[in-house]
Amino acid sequence: MSAIVWIAAAALAAWLWLLLGQGFFWRTDVRLPPRREPGSWPPVCVVVPARDEAAVLPDSLPSLLTQDYPGRAEVFLVDDGSSDGTGELARELSGRHGGLPLTVSSPGEPPTGWTGKLWAVRHGIDLARARDPEYLLLTDADIAHAPDSLRELVAAAHTGGFDVVSQMARLRVASVWERLVVPAFVYFFAQLYPFRRIGKKRARTAAAAGGCVLLRADAAERARIPDAIRHAVIDDVALARAVQASGGRIWLGLADRVDSVRPYPRLHDLWRMVSRSAYAQLRHNPLLLAGTVAGLALVYLVPPVALVWGLAAGDTAAAVVGALAWLVMTGTYVPMLRYYRQPCWLAPLLPFTASLYLLMTVDSAVQHYRGRGAAWKGRTYARPGAVPDEG
Repeated sequence: MSAIVWIAAAALAAWLWLLLGQGFFWRTDVRLPPRREPGSWPPVCVVVPARDEAAVLPDSLPSLLTQDYPGRAEVFLVDDGSSDGTGELARELSGRHGGLPLTVSSPGEPPTGWTGKLWAVRHGIDLARARDPEYLLLTDADIAHAPDSLRELVAAAHTGGFDVVSQMARLRVASVWERLVVPAFVYFFAQLYPFRRIGKKRARTAAAAGGCVLLRADAAERARIPDAIRHAVIDDVALARAVQASGGRIWLGLADRVDSVRPYPRLHDLWRMVSRSAYAQLRHNPLLLAGTVAGLALVYLVPPVALVWGLAAGDTAAAVVGALAWLVMTGTYVPMLRYYRQPCWLAPLLPFTASLYLLMTVDSAVQHYRGRGAAWKGRTYARPGAVPDEG
């Protein structure tokens, strides 16, 4: 057999293992677990870090203020040095919509060793602790919640005994590039952190989705959240690992009615979203980068290349093996496309989307070594613990 056949066979073997041995990551039926209402509803504080979010706040903040929650709840929006009137708009929306009490505050500039978002979260949690909440809901300023979202999260945590209940918000899928890139973003995340494994007792896999994290307040204190992860760029995964390491239980799944309202209409917007933290995911390790690039090429690019090569060169074995690997890949992607209400004919385009992610990851490493590393809302962090650079 030719070398291309052996390489295609390795890709097929990898896909068979991913299909059956990686926690059935491709399934999209991991939703909020069975739950029952508590006898008395515990107090909850909602912490929303916000930096220059005036464009999305009218579509997200009212959904928090009007939560149908039977217990005591309060919202703390931390205006992290915004220049677009985010804080003033939040107060105006509160006055217009009423609902849960809203406190708008500003933490000042983060000290050395803190990422900006986590410094804002720390400020919000400090304010919330004065209210003695049993739970903290950490949610981003671009996330819109269904009216019963908080009630359902608390019921799930209470029933399952979870210290963290997190939902992967459904991202916006409207533009051509969003349809190509966004479902794959969640698909790749689930491949790295299979949801089914996270919720099990004594699980070794830990992850959360930063847009919607319900955190038990005493678990936050036990895990020293957010101080213990103050330098983290990928703060949601770091939070989950810290809680798990301190003995806490975590649940993560897909959301039904928790949605991101932030648009990513252009490829440039999506590129920035992914590349800002892709190399941080690899711990800024060149060997991990090389392994990731090789792995992406083998798993996602080899199958279509082998098929085309086999057809062009008359190598039937290469064409058959490449086609089988591509077919398995396509089949695992269909459930995510259905979850995002997208046509299934996009599934065979996954190798093209994977090539974009490969390039985004390489670009993230290039930006890191140029000193323009991970970023959040205009702040960049060239190295872990570096002083933020206002951009």
